[in-house]
Amino acid sequence: MSANNSKSARSVKAPGRPARTLAILLISIVAFGALALVQGATSFKLGLDLRGGTSVTLQPRVSDGGKVTSAAIDQAVGIIRQRVNSLGVAESEVSAQGTGANRQIIISVPGETGRRIVELVGQTAELRFRQVLAEGAGNAGSLLSAVDTKTAAPSTLPAGITPALNSAYAALDCSLPENRQGGGGDTPDAAIVSCSRDGISKYILAPAEVLGNQVSKASAAIDQQGASGWYVMLDFNGEGTKKFGEMTTRVTGLASPQNQAAIVLDGLVVSAPRINEAINSGSAQITGSFTQVEASDLANVLKYGALPLAFDRGEVQQVSPTLGASQLHAGLLAGALGLLLVILYSMIYYKGLGLVSVGSLLVAAAIVVLAFLLLGKWIGFTLTLAGIAGAIVAIGITADSFIVYFERLRDEVRDGRSLRTAVETGWARARHTVIVADSVSLIASIVLYFFAVGGVRGFAFTLGLTTIVDLFVVFFFTKPLVTLLARIPFYAEGRALSGFSSKSLGIAPSASTQSASKEA
Repeated sequence: MSANNSKSARSVKAPGRPARTLAILLISIVAFGALALVQGATSFKLGLDLRGGTSVTLQPRVSDGGKVTSAAIDQAVGIIRQRVNSLGVAESEVSAQGTGANRQIIISVPGETGRRIVELVGQTAELRFRQVLAEGAGNAGSLLSAVDTKTAAPSTLPAGITPALNSAYAALDCSLPENRQGGGGDTPDAAIVSCSRDGISKYILAPAEVLGNQVSKASAAIDQQGASGWYVMLDFNGEGTKKFGEMTTRVTGLASPQNQAAIVLDGLVVSAPRINEAINSGSAQITGSFTQVEASDLANVLKYGALPLAFDRGEVQQVSPTLGASQLHAGLLAGALGLLLVILYSMIYYKGLGLVSVGSLLVAAAIVVLAFLLLGKWIGFTLTLAGIAGAIVAIGITADSFIVYFERLRDEVRDGRSLRTAVETGWARARHTVIVADSVSLIASIVLYFFAVGGVRGFAFTLGLTTIVDLFVVFFFTKPLVTLLARIPFYAEGRALSGFSSKSLGIAPSASTQSASKEA
């Protein structure tokens, strides 16, 4: 019997090198703290409810013969939400309000960059590729000379340009910002007059030959040679590849400017490059002296497709963080009280063993804080009231993991095993329960994150992150620390305040002495 017990103990005992594990963990925390300082991640990025931001209302615009449908509004909400999400975990909110034709889209974006993001996600992204028929300065006059104007002979105008187009060209002054709003009059099957985005040039453009819905992929890139800076790469689908190939084949070899293909976004010319050869590969580049931000924004807009409706921007207002700040103080107070109660419970009930739970909570808190700081720097993660709630709930999850292990450990000691043996046998039986419990929380967090919107996603994200941190801390801090403490006589001998005394374990002293002699 004695030999079998010894064999059983050897089979579950796997102490490893707990001191080295703890040292590596603590060095890693210090290293990530230094990384946060080096990268300037020294403060949390706060969400709309905590630091304020921008809220805008988009009102659907009814085009000629068209109508606003609930399906189109829902589709627009989905596209805008994808664009917002592509910018990171920004805790932005996109929702439709109202009923029928009166439905509006409300976008709320936190922080100082809110206005730029609102402008990005609200673009209709009507992309067209058109042949350039005429090009001139932004404030140029008629294409006809004074003599030709008297005769008004259509034959004196460049091919494809009607007197009506010439008159519209002469009347358009692209140097005026109000004439560069875009969107209006960009009918794909008709020739149009348009400005460049900066107003330096204006154009007469042929009907569109390639449309935005024929773009299958868009991404921002930088010219490694440094010649053109940042640009946007486009890949076309089968129909787009065919039409773009036909267009570039036809204009190659024509005189300038009719050998140019204008890239028109929401009625304004982004770029009008000269076509030197046919492009049949299905890929093209949009160039135009982009900055990295401009190229990335344009790629994001195009990547998720055109909005099914055009929108007029309604009320734009700044959101004050005052209410959120008071709620934050209340939430942090509640979290601090909850943490204090967990610590008091651990110290009163587990006594010396409670130091392990206190240390584990502090290590978990340090890792979570560093994660929030670095994720804010790397992916734009913002902390909101809902996110803070998720982190507070995680305190209970972390405490549950300690309790499961501690209770199993104490049960093993009650069964007569020495503390050093009980540490391993208790861990072998407790870790499965800890993993299963945390897995349930993690699955719930993932489901919430992908199927919820707005603040609920923030709650799910922080809950999932802190659950992963809990698992990490239990395996790489709590268990190794308990292994080390089991080697200290104060704990191994079951002294009064160790948490393993006969009184703490609820067993009679005589039984304890008998068990100890048996174990020996």
